Amino acid sequence: MAAMYKSVTFVVLIIIALFTSAPVFADGDPLEKVLPAPLCAAGWSMEEKIALYTKDNLFDRINGEAEIYFPYGFDVMASARYASKQNPQYAVEADVYKMGSLLDAFGIYANYRRSDDEDASVGADGTIAPSQLLFYQDRYFVRLQATGTLSVDKEIFLSCARAISKNLPSGGKPKALETIAIPSIVKKSERYIAQSLLGYPFFQKGFMADAMTGSGQMQIFIVIDGTPDDAQQSFDLYREYLRKSGAEVSVSTTSQRTSLEAADPLYGNLLLEMRDRYIYGVIRIKDRSSARQLMEQLRKMP
Repeated sequence: MAAMYKSVTFVVLIIIALFTSAPVFADGDPLEKVLPAPLCAAGWSMEEKIALYTKDNLFDRINGEAEIYFPYGFDVMASARYASKQNPQYAVEADVYKMGSLLDAFGIYANYRRSDDEDASVGADGTIAPSQLLFYQDRYFVRLQATGTLSVDKEIFLSCARAISKNLPSGGKPKALETIAIPSIVKKSERYIAQSLLGYPFFQKGFMADAMTGSGQMQIFIVIDGTPDDAQQSFDLYREYLRKSGAEVSVSTTSQRTSLEAADPLYGNLLLEMRDRYIYGVIRIKDRSSARQLMEQLRKMP
């Protein structure tokens, strides 16, 4: 009997553990469940109802910025205002955006973060400043902003951010970031561009970052196409664009890659190579020797 009692107790404990470790929020749940209620931090309580925004009315919330989100698979955004009990005119506005993917969430996050902002230990990655905290986690981008004041205590921001993070699916950084993780990268300069990399329609999507060399700062980029044929088409369109702009274009081909050197009308001297479904290169070149070292690092990308 005692053995049976212990067995039943063990099963019950397993069931309890499963339920208590289950995520608070599933991807298909209403997004408003992510925002903590009634408080996001001690003394900071939610005012009014949570507001939801879709593609049809996102401009009501962020007029002039809404279009930035659409190429990154924006789905819906939930917004809440948490006012200070001590100073009711002070508030933290919390916006949670559901994006198309983890990589898309990183792309939006990287668009807003600043290199001089302090790191915030929340989500897959986060930054904090006196007036805002940003982070992303799974396919969600979270933006906390101070209103009625120029700054909010750091611990208030962190408390609210962690309360939201606890309700989101867990997840790390996009694996695709490894393609741009070279030694010369300037920290917090990596960006994912979901549409028209470098502003050119023939470069669909990819990464950009600043790179520091002995001769100064330059920029690197990686275009990610679907297939090698797609990459070849993008390469040909870019080469034709350069020629029409009057630039001298030098192209060479080996068994491993195709290389191009030219002066881009917008970005100055550049080196570019195509391999498999990738086009990668260096722009704003100040010293060709240093640029070639960067290209050598890019060749070793996964």
